[in-house]
Amino acid sequence: MDVARVAGVSRATVSRVINKAPGASDQLRARVEAAVAELGFLPDPTARALASGRHRAVDVVAFACGPPDIRWLGADPYYSRVLSGMMSLLQAQDVQMRIHAVNGDSGPGEIDAIAERVTVGAVLTSLPPELASRFYSRCRQVVSLVATSPVVPAIEADNAGGTRAAVEHLYALGRRRIAAIHGPKDNTCATARRAGYRNAMADLGLPPIEAHGYFMRESGRAAARELLERCPDLDAMVVASDLMAAGAVQAITASGRSVPHDVALVGFDDSIAAECANPPLTTMRVPVEEMAAAATRLLLTGDVPPGHRQYFPVELVQRESAGHRSGSA
Repeated sequence: MDVARVAGVSRATVSRVINKAPGASDQLRARVEAAVAELGFLPDPTARALASGRHRAVDVVAFACGPPDIRWLGADPYYSRVLSGMMSLLQAQDVQMRIHAVNGDSGPGEIDAIAERVTVGAVLTSLPPELASRFYSRCRQVVSLVATSPVVPAIEADNAGGTRAAVEHLYALGRRRIAAIHGPKDNTCATARRAGYRNAMADLGLPPIEAHGYFMRESGRAAARELLERCPDLDAMVVASDLMAAGAVQAITASGRSVPHDVALVGFDDSIAAECANPPLTTMRVPVEEMAAAATRLLLTGDVPPGHRQYFPVELVQRESAGHRSGSA
């Protein structure tokens, strides 16, 4: 006999109770748990996967911040760093990985479909709060790599502190017209980085000079061009991602200025784009691999506490794009 028949409930209800998902009353949960105990049923992840015909897997869910073009997923080095941080842990457990790309138009429906098929758990890389909350309401085995809502478990970087440190570094180098290229307005990492910039500028008594992009090189180039036309006297930029910073360097040099002599620049992430830029970017390092590994490790325990939080620091990596204080070597 199976659990559903002994408990007198549907298989869907049994699935909700075993997977700790919402949608079952306390009374139904008690009946399912009693049937589980009576039958000696052990709802381990491997058994669930075998019973459903699904492989054990961790789902990686990414959200398109810019135009709806799937190429963004392969063009952004952030995602390769996430996968790198996860792979060694998954291989050791014989757990597969599934990657999903969603956007604002089809997001809710895709979120529901992905949540329904989760086995081990899901890592949310850049979902807006409303989609992350929707996912969590359907599947509790989830960890976000960005801040979303208070109840959704998250591994977070100190984005606001990182941008503040970037502004303070440029100020210490003698720069006073410090502009910022922010990320998408609906991205929580970008929101925190924007807040860090504004707070630092206010504390230093400097006026904010701002433009927005969407974390891709082309948007950084366009935003930098706009800033240079609007404020030709600016002497520094803080850019919310290395890809956008690489585009900003292109716009600066195309205007006849040089980096860092005329415009000093600090990026964010410390991705491969920072090392390959010309000049190599001074940037704020986000420990993406370590964060992804921490999220994966938590999912593999099979018990993710609601509202769980783990914080990682962001550190300045000095290369060539910010230069040095005037008069120093």
